[in-house]
Amino acid sequence: MSTIASHVLVIMLHGVGSSGADLASLADVWKDALPNAVFASPNAPSPSSFGAGYQWFSVAGVTEDNRSGRIKEARPAFDATISAIIKDNGFADRLDRVVLVGFSQGTIMALDAVASGRWPVAAIVGFSGRLASPLPLAPAVKTPVLLVHGSADPAIPAVETTRAATALQPLGMSVETMIIPGLGHTISAEGAARAGAFMAEALK
Repeated sequence: MSTIASHVLVIMLHGVGSSGADLASLADVWKDALPNAVFASPNAPSPSSFGAGYQWFSVAGVTEDNRSGRIKEARPAFDATISAIIKDNGFADRLDRVVLVGFSQGTIMALDAVASGRWPVAAIVGFSGRLASPLPLAPAVKTPVLLVHGSADPAIPAVETTRAATALQPLGMSVETMIIPGLGHTISAEGAARAGAFMAEALK
């Protein structure tokens, strides 16, 4: 079995109204699969429109029509956040050793990072999210993607994961999907375990 080379940087991107601390415990789940990884779990750049936590973009009054515009507006602050973490950890010239992991709105931003071609990282893992990026897409096709979703998600329907794969695969991207029966808007042990194995494989 191949070992994972020196260091890996895993950047975890939380959902709206949450904070980096809410995803930080995933580092403990993945330390065996990624024994040499550095984990970062930043707060999104803006306070949440609804009081608690932070957001990558506001979902106040968000619609299918205006969501992509909000993602586009969020890109500079997102890119600055990611750039700073990558630079601080010594990965500026090593994007092939960087993984973005998102949950909910964090998944939307992680998918946008690769679907736009801005961040050709080693892999993307997205839980409970959707692809809502502005068109046209110009993806970083060498970046493999794993999308995990609960079939009973009341916040973002699981069909959004299927739609994302359907949109990205014809553009040359490798997208694996995992729909977990009965799971709501959360990360399960099963999904987290698959994500750990997926990241380890992508980083071989």
